[in-house]
Amino acid sequence: MPDQPAKHDPIVTGIRVEGDCVLTSVSGEIDLHSSPELRDALLAALEKNRPKRLILNLAKVPYMDSSAVAVLVEALQKLRKAGGKLCLTNLQPRVKGLLEIARLDTIFVIAANEEEAKTK
Repeated sequence: MPDQPAKHDPIVTGIRVEGDCVLTSVSGEIDLHSSPELRDALLAALEKNRPKRLILNLAKVPYMDSSAVAVLVEALQKLRKAGGKLCLTNLQPRVKGLLEIARLDTIFVIAANEEEAKTK
């Protein structure tokens, strides 16, 4: 019998709406097993709220793999089609390094914190 993925705490720990922004707090390692949960939560938030700006607070995300990056790119594409922006905040060094290596730091709006992300 194949190993089952370990149960984990929720990836998305909070979603709040402030004006035309949706602020989303994300927590934990985002990998092949947990990225579908992140995708579902982000797409649901985009569908429900139709924000001009989606801000992802990644302060509690120590690691993400390519499946997580694919989720972020998909959300970015949906937002761009609707004239919106995706902002990433509070990046930990390992996550920031991954985005820089893949040169994705040039396509995502990256801010130090949520307040700065609201103005970028």
